[in-house]
Amino acid sequence: MPGPQPSGAGGPLRPPAPERRPVVLEAHGDRRVDDFAWLADREDPAVRAHLQAENAHTEAALAHLGALREALFAEIVGRIEETDLSVPVRRDAWWYYHRTEERKDYPIHCRRRAGAAGEAPPGPGDGAAEQVLLDENALAVGHDYFEVANLAVSPDHAVLAFATDTSGDELYDLAFVNVAGGESPAETVARTYYGLAGANDSATVFYTRVDEAMRPYQLWSHTLGTDPAQDRLVFEEQDRAFTLSVGRTKDRAFVVLALHSTTTTESWVIPADAPHTAPAVVEPRRAGVEYALEHHRGGDGPGWFVILTNDGAEDFRLVAAPDDRAARAQWRELLPHRPGTRLDDVDVFDDWLVVGERLEGEPRLRVAPLGGPTARSGPFPVDLLATSRLIPAPEHPSGTWEGPNPEPGASTMRYEQSSLVSPRAVFDEDLATGIAVLRKRQPVLGGYDPAHYRTARLWAEADDGTAVPISVVHRADLLADPHAPPGTPPARPAPCLLYGYGAYEISIDPVFSSLRLSLLDRGFVFAIAHVRGGGELGRRWYEDGKLSAKTHTFDDFIACARQLVGLGFTRPEQLAARGGSAGGLLMGAVVNRAPELFAAVVAEVPFVDALTTMLDDSLPLTVGEWEEWGNPRDDPAAYALMRAYAPYDNVPGPGPDGRRVRLPQILATAGLQDPRVGYWEPAKWVARLRQADPSARVLLKTELGAGHAGPSGRYDAWRDEALVYAFVLDALGLAAAPATAPG
Repeated sequence: MPGPQPSGAGGPLRPPAPERRPVVLEAHGDRRVDDFAWLADREDPAVRAHLQAENAHTEAALAHLGALREALFAEIVGRIEETDLSVPVRRDAWWYYHRTEERKDYPIHCRRRAGAAGEAPPGPGDGAAEQVLLDENALAVGHDYFEVANLAVSPDHAVLAFATDTSGDELYDLAFVNVAGGESPAETVARTYYGLAGANDSATVFYTRVDEAMRPYQLWSHTLGTDPAQDRLVFEEQDRAFTLSVGRTKDRAFVVLALHSTTTTESWVIPADAPHTAPAVVEPRRAGVEYALEHHRGGDGPGWFVILTNDGAEDFRLVAAPDDRAARAQWRELLPHRPGTRLDDVDVFDDWLVVGERLEGEPRLRVAPLGGPTARSGPFPVDLLATSRLIPAPEHPSGTWEGPNPEPGASTMRYEQSSLVSPRAVFDEDLATGIAVLRKRQPVLGGYDPAHYRTARLWAEADDGTAVPISVVHRADLLADPHAPPGTPPARPAPCLLYGYGAYEISIDPVFSSLRLSLLDRGFVFAIAHVRGGGELGRRWYEDGKLSAKTHTFDDFIACARQLVGLGFTRPEQLAARGGSAGGLLMGAVVNRAPELFAAVVAEVPFVDALTTMLDDSLPLTVGEWEEWGNPRDDPAAYALMRAYAPYDNVPGPGPDGRRVRLPQILATAGLQDPRVGYWEPAKWVARLRQADPSARVLLKTELGAGHAGPSGRYDAWRDEALVYAFVLDALGLAAAPATAPG
């Protein structure tokens, strides 16, 4: 496979051209021809050769940006406290935390002995001597990719469990270390998945395994110090639409086995004091009904499950039931359904409930006191809404969410806040008084001052009249009047990066990033299009951007882009778009539908060959994804819809006048080991885009030793971000624009 070739002396580089090997794909009477289907065969030596040639071409095409990339990387690193410490979290008699060290990629996990109840978290060098539990940097030596998951300490604080992945395929080898000073268990449990829960005997560990399609479907039990070949299969989920996860209630009373499809959930519990007990179902699955639970240990009375459910409540409600008879007939409502206020989560303290909810695209926290427990009604107030209070938000738009609070008997709550201009802040609040103590604010080196920046919420109108929120941030000196009200456009149109996702009810929250300052300090507006398919405006917002309504996601993003142009925030020749994974599908769709709106598009691990993937139930995740995208294999209507929007199948050809479409400059990324979006999807898409517009700069960068999330080390991740920023700046004609200090 040839590398990048010049088209002539001093001429532009010629990108790699993969061989055409046409394959005819037929379904529901429709025929598609895929010239590049062969790129999905990772065993074909020509595939790796092609990906390597694409990487070489991308590097050559961006070679003139080498100094800019280095400058951006230096800016990014220069704002970060490389040697840093998380705010310690108390678990029983220990403070647990992690820290980072300069020039090291991975965290170091540590603990210190705790003192009396109520003492403040220790700072660097405070309190008892530090014990290093796990140094990820030492374990990562010799590996191009390294990731730790399922890091957990046993209930007696003697054994640390951790799982490692050295390829990016999201399969982890589970190992154990005796951190109390005794001999460590020698065994390794190979090829486990996310999720780990320990029983109260500190010897039994529950973990999950996946099937051939990367669906977590089995729960296994391992006893420390024994051969993993003797591990016990506890549960197996046969329905391929459901996945399995495992956790433990906060009060350590139950191991919870959660089964979930996109629209339906079911929970089973095992007493953590009796780990060999067969799992018991809490409430049998019913199509379309979701629920998740926590546990209140009841004090002098019985224990209670506190359950978040959409049963009769589109945006969810909160109920409780005795833990020995928790079926639906016993549910007692604590917090009723409030249309438009989405309940996201619940945390249970002995004397308090904390509910995570979302309104107008902003996550917030509601705190409610509990009364003394009684056998009949539990410790719950008659009117939780009336007795509760909200944690105040510092600005809008912003986000408030709960931090780690592992001790149910605690009288303080850890929470965090951030906005597009305010770095992440960690607070401990006295739940009785509401007084919050700032424990840490994310350090931003170089003299960052949020007063020099402005954030606002804008609204766009989609084609069907729906109002779509946009969160924006930019420097105050872009305004003609720095004291103008929020949402005032810049004095003149500015370069803009518009980000979008829009799937799986995932919300893209308006939070701070120090990396983003490299764009803002070059005069950029950064904007988030909170499009339908996400969860920003409640369950209806999600439902109105999936299945047969999926095209609303694309329409909303285009409407947001046009609104930013119409208000004078930017112009099409100054506008870049960015999205990844399902957001990469969004990028592909808007390139097809409105290429004239964008000068540049960054599509990271983009799900662009959606129709072909959803037709193949042998691929990872496909069957479970049918409830999100539709089942084009069995449903002709779903096929027709996806056929009409799948980016790879709709790359525009010449128009009626024979003219080719003008594409934006495009940077796509992929991961060879990616189990979520096959590397071949962006590889095929890039090849077809070049056919549509041979003059466009369309680049592909594939991580040959990583998966969906890209490189694992933080410095490599920052270098990747510098590459993306350099590409965007170059595409917008701003590669020579220096970053300037505000003020």
